[in-house]
Amino acid sequence: MTTSPRPIGVDFDDDQMWVRLEDGRTLGVPLAWFPRLLHGSPDDRRAVELSPSGLHWDALDEGI
Repeated sequence: MTTSPRPIGVDFDDDQMWVRLEDGRTLGVPLAWFPRLLHGSPDDRRAVELSPSGLHWDALDEGI
């Protein structure tokens, strides 16, 4: 059984979300794909919960 690398951190710039993975990769995703994140406050974006199954923002009702 193959497992996906776990997320270990998330950062944002004006246009992108950057997800750091435990295997050393960093994935960039356009915020335009996730309107709740795009329009969320910086504090709400920082309040991410990391888990083996993905990322979740309670205040923004967003899960990836």
